[in-house]
Amino acid sequence: MDEGKSPSFGSLHSKESRDEKYRRELVRIRKSSSFRIGTHLVRSIEQPWRFPLLLFSFPWLLMSIVLERLGRKSHPVDGTKSIQSGDLRKSIVMFPTNGVGFGHFTRMLALARRVRKIDPEIEIIFFTTMPTLHLLKREGFAAYHIPGRKKFDNMDAATWNMLTEEMLANVFTIHRPSLFIFDGAFPYRGMLNAIQTDTGMKKIWIRRGTFRKGGTKIPVDSINHFQFIINPKDSVSETYDDDDVMDFKPAIIRSDPIIYLDEIELRPRNDLRDRLGIPHEAVVVYVQLGAGQINDIQSDISTCLKILEQYENAYVVLGESLIGGRIPSIGGRVRIISEYPNSLDFRAFDFTIMAAGYNSYHEAIRFSLPTLCIPNMNTGMDDQLARAEVAEKAGAMIVLREVSEDKVAVAIDRLMDPEVRRLMIERCESLHRPNGANQLAKWLVNAI
Repeated sequence: MDEGKSPSFGSLHSKESRDEKYRRELVRIRKSSSFRIGTHLVRSIEQPWRFPLLLFSFPWLLMSIVLERLGRKSHPVDGTKSIQSGDLRKSIVMFPTNGVGFGHFTRMLALARRVRKIDPEIEIIFFTTMPTLHLLKREGFAAYHIPGRKKFDNMDAATWNMLTEEMLANVFTIHRPSLFIFDGAFPYRGMLNAIQTDTGMKKIWIRRGTFRKGGTKIPVDSINHFQFIINPKDSVSETYDDDDVMDFKPAIIRSDPIIYLDEIELRPRNDLRDRLGIPHEAVVVYVQLGAGQINDIQSDISTCLKILEQYENAYVVLGESLIGGRIPSIGGRVRIISEYPNSLDFRAFDFTIMAAGYNSYHEAIRFSLPTLCIPNMNTGMDDQLARAEVAEKAGAMIVLREVSEDKVAVAIDRLMDPEVRRLMIERCESLHRPNGANQLAKWLVNAI
């Protein structure tokens, strides 16, 4: 092999590939509930001294299986080792899941773009449940897509996980990646089965937040499938006592918040205004309150539009999510954009009204965009209010915990004042941090 070049692709038709497929099937069978129950009963018959203990051991086994399925107990570890061999390639497989918005996907794409900039020879492959594959095509990245389980009618978790395992294992066989990176809230069992190989491939999990005892349903054995956990920072500093944090094997890598764009990539201020027919002297307000997948955001949007309509020099740009419902045409001084990322046009906006998701919050701070923040209180694991309160305390955002016409009217009236916006821009600058995407891209390139 020539120096500096990656080994050739693997083959799905080799004896090694076929044997690896049989090994995975064997592991699946051994971990199945029916096999474990049957084995338990057979051993009790073969070894009579175990039979009287069935009264206690059998209920315990059933309870263990239930707890494993609920994520409260580790799955059994199978000792069958992978037989895959061969040289690894300069290749990275990235697996972003899709949640309510674009958080996981955007962080991965931000890293991929910067890794490629540092070393164009590194092959980057996406394996994802996200439906927005055209965004990857636009950036020049190859992708394998598997729809989420809920996209299928009545598909059980075991079937979907087996499908995921087989597809991902085939991707590994073909591309022989040096790194596998997962970005998601909860690791799928099918994915974990596919990555438990001894090929030398490094496994990395990008996850915001700390694993707290009693605060996560993720078993330790799932966490221990990875060698590294990358924790991008948030606005809220997480400090826990040692006794309050779970023990696990992966090393922790920390970075500043991951931002998709750098300032140099933002479009000129009047570019969007010219495209949408908005006067250059108008006050342009960007409104984006989420993808509409968690709760009903229409009432909040309607309230904001009603107040903004009273200002004759104000134009509204509504951000339409690529994975959410379509926004009906409104007309008047309201425009709709369906762009990714919408932060490309942040220079065109005088202020924004948005929720406090990880990406949108840190983009608004990074690009010094005055913001009326309406945190989404129904996001489960993501505490948007705590995140936004940091900017509120610094004077960089106005935060509304409850939406009413009166409260929205007061907040918008403040933001229509150029002096208030100027001060908020200065306060945003005090919160600026380096882009964690640049930091982590360098680390990933060195890890190959």
